[in-house]
Amino acid sequence: MRRRDFLCGSLAGTAVALASGAPSVRAIPSTNGEHGAQTQAARVDVEEVTVADLQERMAAGRLTAEQLVLAYLGRIESIDRAGPSLNSIIEVNPNALAIARQLDQERAGGRVRGPLHGIPIVIKDNIDTGARMLTTAGSLALVDAPTPRDAFIVERLREAGAVLLAKTNLSEWANMRSTRSSSGWSGRGGQTHNPYVLDRSPCGSSSGSGAAVSASLGAIAIGTETDGSIVCPANACGIVGIKPTLGLWSRAGIIPLAHSQDTAGPMARTVADAAVLLGALTGVDPRDPDTEPSAPHRQPDYTQYLDAGGLRDARVGVVRGFFGFHERVDALMEEAIEAMREAGAVIVDPAEIPNNDKYGDTENEVLLYELKNDMAAYLRARGGPMRSLADLIAFNERNRDREMPYFGQELFHMAEAKGPLTDQAYLDALANNRRYAGPEGIDQVLREHDLDALVAPTDGPAWPIDLVTGDHFLGGSSSPGAVAGYPSITVPAGYVFGLPVGISFIGTAWSEPSLIRLAHSYERATRHRVVPAFRPTVQLELRSPTRR
Repeated sequence: MRRRDFLCGSLAGTAVALASGAPSVRAIPSTNGEHGAQTQAARVDVEEVTVADLQERMAAGRLTAEQLVLAYLGRIESIDRAGPSLNSIIEVNPNALAIARQLDQERAGGRVRGPLHGIPIVIKDNIDTGARMLTTAGSLALVDAPTPRDAFIVERLREAGAVLLAKTNLSEWANMRSTRSSSGWSGRGGQTHNPYVLDRSPCGSSSGSGAAVSASLGAIAIGTETDGSIVCPANACGIVGIKPTLGLWSRAGIIPLAHSQDTAGPMARTVADAAVLLGALTGVDPRDPDTEPSAPHRQPDYTQYLDAGGLRDARVGVVRGFFGFHERVDALMEEAIEAMREAGAVIVDPAEIPNNDKYGDTENEVLLYELKNDMAAYLRARGGPMRSLADLIAFNERNRDREMPYFGQELFHMAEAKGPLTDQAYLDALANNRRYAGPEGIDQVLREHDLDALVAPTDGPAWPIDLVTGDHFLGGSSSPGAVAGYPSITVPAGYVFGLPVGISFIGTAWSEPSLIRLAHSYERATRHRVVPAFRPTVQLELRSPTRR
């Protein structure tokens, strides 16, 4: 049983519920009456703009970081809070304008820290920020316990000159609380909506990050993934998502689910923007021993691998085992395969991942063990009244009307029943996962066919938001890479009735350079990304969305 099946069991249903839950915490910072900057910001069009475009404008003096922040704040106000009401932003940084002004002063003085200097970025609300924003994983249990310091990747963001603009909503506790949760719902933030079709799921758990960057509420976003939580929202929201090799980015200061699979990663509208962010946040972190193996592999600049001709002579394997859950998705994949062939790729079809059926149940076993133990370690280090998973369970029971109005906490109870990480059942399950997903899984098929990467449909089209019976996953390809700790990149591949569908490029450990080269080449050859239209519901015509 895969983790997604584990989360939603065998439940099915079609009832759509759009209740938003608790109100989001989203205070727009004061501009101190600086009318000139606001007037200029009103003229800044940030829809679909790239990091390279923004840097060019700022270098030429046609744009400031302050104007850029004001433009994004205005867009958050008009699209996220009002208008379509995506509900993807859970909290805006009250220091964002002050940070932007400081960075503008640095630029004026001749100092530019790098390609992220002055770029507004939104991050998931399970990543610690030690300033004036909360970090809660969407739960009301943590609103009274500010984090004492930044996560390592937030420290790197600040060093790189990025503007931390806002925190994004998410599936509460990274979608590991209930077997029938609704992706994008949290007790603190309510329900996030898909920017393409508002009554459809943004997928989870990095739902707010996916929806926000798709709607151009920030230049780039950061999500986190244990199994599918970057690539599924990227798929559903029509963007690029990179799930890095385990240890390429530090997890220190990120609310955990399971250390053997957890990682943060970039979410962006283009492969190029995702590559900029990927390199900036790498580094060995003493707080996360899993980053040590990254030292000889990490790259400070992954944009060097952006090659429009990168598919030429590349050997790409098609994992047919992930096809067949939706005929229109299959049709899009056939078009994608043909596009890669026309771009010069050597297609190996099929190229099945062996032993893919040998770690479904053991993945779930590992996640439950690690959830209990990792959460307790994080909470104790953070401080505050919550010190264990048992404390969180008790809090939810005391606050059922706010925390569990639609679904419960069955997975929390299952995890709490587990023992320590010295249990033989845990050790055996972990060893099984690593063996069959990695060396005798992805690595074996890559080696046998001499492949540069594997490709498969990332997920199906987004399902209706359903707070009554929960999520309705059709299929997906995230588990092998997630369990092995290997990287994958999802790129838009087309639309089913106006709903985005992505294709995943999957590789071995530390193969980000190769995957970026292939994904960028495919993206340039096909250009499937279109601007979301914020439709209220699906239009059942067969026309493709209009590109701009």
